[in-house]
Amino acid sequence: MHRILIIEDEPEIREMLRFILEPKGFHISEADNAQDARRLLSRQTYDLILMDWMLPGRSGLELTRELKRKTSLNSPPIIMLTAKAAESDKVMGLDSGADDYITKPFSPREMLARIKAVIRRSAGDNLETAVEFAGLGIDPADHTANINGAPLHISPAEYRLLHFFMTHPNRAYTRSQILDHVWGDEVYVDERTVDVHIRRLRKLLTPSGHAPSIQTVRGVGYRFTPSPLNHEKSSP
Repeated sequence: MHRILIIEDEPEIREMLRFILEPKGFHISEADNAQDARRLLSRQTYDLILMDWMLPGRSGLELTRELKRKTSLNSPPIIMLTAKAAESDKVMGLDSGADDYITKPFSPREMLARIKAVIRRSAGDNLETAVEFAGLGIDPADHTANINGAPLHISPAEYRLLHFFMTHPNRAYTRSQILDHVWGDEVYVDERTVDVHIRRLRKLLTPSGHAPSIQTVRGVGYRFTPSPLNHEKSSP
C-alpha cells in the first residue's frame, strides 16, 4: 500500500483528497502546516507528498525547497497543489524541487493519473546495470547518483533524466521524446518542464565540471555527451 502525505491547510480539500485516494488503496496522512509535516516525515516514510503552495507560516514552496535540500528527511516525490496557474508560478514550483504541478480546481481522474505516474516513475527500474562516465555514476540498484563515489543529492525527476541521458549518450533528443522516455505515456506536463529540469540538473553537475556534458542542440533539443567536444555547435 502506497503512503501519501497531504500537506494542505484547507480541511475541505484534505477531506476531498482522502475521499478520492483511500478507496483506491492509498494510506493517507495529513498535516496543515510545515512544522507538523516535518514531524510526520521524520517518523514515517512516504511514497508521495501532495503539497499546497499557500500554507500558514512557512509556505509549501519553502518547505519543498527544504525537503529537497535536506536529504536527512528522505523526501519522496512532491506534487504541488495550487491555485497559481501562471507559467512563471509553475516554473517557480518546479524549480523548488516539485516533481509535478497541479492547479486547482482539478478533476479526480487527472489527480489519480498524475499520482500513479509520479509514484511509478520514482520507483524506477532497479534491474539495470550501474553506469559511469568520467567519475559521474548512476546505480539503478539503489536509485542513486554519485560523483567520484560521493553521493549526488538529486531529486527523483533529475535522477530519471540523468539516467536517461547516461544510458542514451551521443544522440540528440527532442523535448517531446525526452518527455515520453522520462515522464512516460501519462504526459500531463508540457515541454517547458524538460527545460526546467535540465537547468536544475546542470546546476547540480556544475561544481564537478560535468554540466557541459548536457548540451543544447539548437532546433532539436538536448544531447548527453560523456566527453563534450565542439561546444561551439551547442549552447551551454
